[in-house]
Amino acid sequence: MSITVTNITKTFGAQKAINNISFSVDKGEIVGFLGPNGAGKSTMMRLLTTYYTADSGKAIVNGFDVQKDNKAVKKSIGYLPEHNPLYLEMYVREYLNFHANLHHAPKDRVRNVVELTGLVPEAHKKIGQLSKGYRQRVGLAAALLHDPEVLILDEPTTGLDPNQLIEIRKLIREIGKEKTILLSTHIMKEVEAVCDRVIIINKGEVVADKKLVELRKAEEQVIEVEFDYRVEEVLLQQLPHVKTVKNTGGFVYDIVFNTEIDMRPAVFDFAHDNELKTLQLSRKNKNLESLFTELTS
Repeated sequence: MSITVTNITKTFGAQKAINNISFSVDKGEIVGFLGPNGAGKSTMMRLLTTYYTADSGKAIVNGFDVQKDNKAVKKSIGYLPEHNPLYLEMYVREYLNFHANLHHAPKDRVRNVVELTGLVPEAHKKIGQLSKGYRQRVGLAAALLHDPEVLILDEPTTGLDPNQLIEIRKLIREIGKEKTILLSTHIMKEVEAVCDRVIIINKGEVVADKKLVELRKAEEQVIEVEFDYRVEEVLLQQLPHVKTVKNTGGFVYDIVFNTEIDMRPAVFDFAHDNELKTLQLSRKNKNLESLFTELTS
C-alpha cells in the first residue's frame, strides 16, 4: 500500500474535523477524495503531508510513519495544495530550478518535468504572465521535481476553463500510470473522468469507498414514471425487485429496483395490465453525483 490510514482522529478545539477514519490506496491508483465543504478533506490531506499532527491513529505513506518519519514522508510526497503558492515574479524555469536545488534533484530533472507537464511553450515567461491552467501546471511540475511515489492534489482544477480542465485531467491520468494519486475535488465529472476509485467523507467520517467500475454496475436503479392520475404506492410495490416507491409530486413516481435488469418494460406492462395510462417512463442512472448527494445531504 502507498497510503494506509488507520483510525485517524483530529480535533480543533471542540470540533472533531476527522473522526476515526481508515482507508488505503494502492500504488498506481488514482483515488478521488470527496466530501462537502467542512467534511475534513483538506485536514486529512494536511495530516498525510505532515502539516498537521493527528490526535490518535496512524498513517503510513510509502512505508513511512507520518508522525515518526515526517522527513522521509515529505521526500515521498508531491503536494499541490488548493491555493497553489507560486512566486509570480520568477520565471518558470527559474522557479523550478529553485525547487530542484531544494530537493537536490538531478540537473536534467527540470527539463524532464517541463516536458511532462506541457510547459515548454511557456517556460521562458514569468509565472505572473501565465494563465490559471499553466500556473497549475507549474505547481504540478514543482510537486513532481523530486520524483515522488505519491501525489496529493487538493482541488487541482479550481478555476480552470473547460479546455484547461481537459488538459489537466489528461496530465493527471498520464502521471497516474506510475504514481499513486489522492485527488480532492468538488467536480464529479472530473472524478469520473480521471479516478479509479472514490472515497467520500462526511462530517469527518468515511461514508463510501467504491471503485467507479462497481458504481457504474450498481444493481440499484431508479425508474421515473408519470401516470394520468394518482396511484397508490402499495399497488406499484407489487412489481418484482421493488425496493421503494415514492411520489415525487403530482402523478410522478420514483420506483427503486434492486436489479441490473432494465425494469422499464416491466413497469410499462404492469401499467397496461392494471389499466394505468403512462405519460412518461424513464430510467435515472445511479451516478457518482446521486451517490454523493444521497450520502452527504
